[in-house]
Amino acid sequence: MDALSTVLEATRLKGVVYSKFPLAAPWGLDIVQDQNSQFWRLVSGSCVIGSPDGRIIELKEGDLVFIPNGSAHWIADKSTSLRMPSPEFVKARRAGTAVFNSGGAVTNLIAGHFEFDYQPLHPFLKDLPPIIHIRQYSTKNQLLVKQITQLMLEELNNEKPGSNVMLKCLSEIMFINIIRAYLEQAAPDSGFLSALNDPRISKALKLMQDTPQNNWTLESLASEIGMSRSVFFNQFKKLVHETPLSYLTNWRIRQAQKLLITNSSNISQIAANVGYQSEAAFNRIFKSKTGQTPAVYRRSMLAR
Repeated sequence: MDALSTVLEATRLKGVVYSKFPLAAPWGLDIVQDQNSQFWRLVSGSCVIGSPDGRIIELKEGDLVFIPNGSAHWIADKSTSLRMPSPEFVKARRAGTAVFNSGGAVTNLIAGHFEFDYQPLHPFLKDLPPIIHIRQYSTKNQLLVKQITQLMLEELNNEKPGSNVMLKCLSEIMFINIIRAYLEQAAPDSGFLSALNDPRISKALKLMQDTPQNNWTLESLASEIGMSRSVFFNQFKKLVHETPLSYLTNWRIRQAQKLLITNSSNISQIAANVGYQSEAAFNRIFKSKTGQTPAVYRRSMLAR
């Protein structure tokens, strides 16, 4: 399995599509800070988005905007329109109260978010910019995003047996194509995603992610991918923004968190499964990363 697929499996990517939004001008929404990644896809009409970094982005039909880290932003038909806080908008929709139906030009949007069941954030999310604007037809993967959107609209407009599962799966496929389109459109030269485009660094990531139980050292990893120790260290840190052994430790702890709530093995066996022969060392490192011992973490998670 490739490195990004392994990360997405480990972090339990879950996509959620809210709905199709028909909004009649004038309209505007203030979106509050959220822990999930959010997306907006303009199906028809026009709108502008106030990005987390202060820019105002005009969307064309077919454009998609992705907010990787759930930062506060706004979206409206015009930058001068009055805006409703998003919690009030959600409350009104759930109550069946009509909002933004004054009879002006109608904008249709598809919105949703992506959830990741882990902390701290994986480098591939932390390294993304505050907002990603994928333009219609700007990349090959954007064409795939358009096709996915059309399938989403079909499910939203004609609810059928299994529609919720279909929408969940389609949104997760959309996420991967957003990332691919971003790589194609922006071609970042640093960060975790750029590391995936470096054959040797990507191989090192795959080795650590696939076999965290191995006794990996800087020397053994460098040898496996055919680089000198110093060149490997510097290139990995430049692209991933942490050292190879720091990444390995964080990956091991994330895997341990998963095993503690999905596997009935004892603590010492789980420690060995993620590369720690000493249970005491595993307990110490796990607590330093999560604030809890493995046993306390397991009990608290299973009690939810």
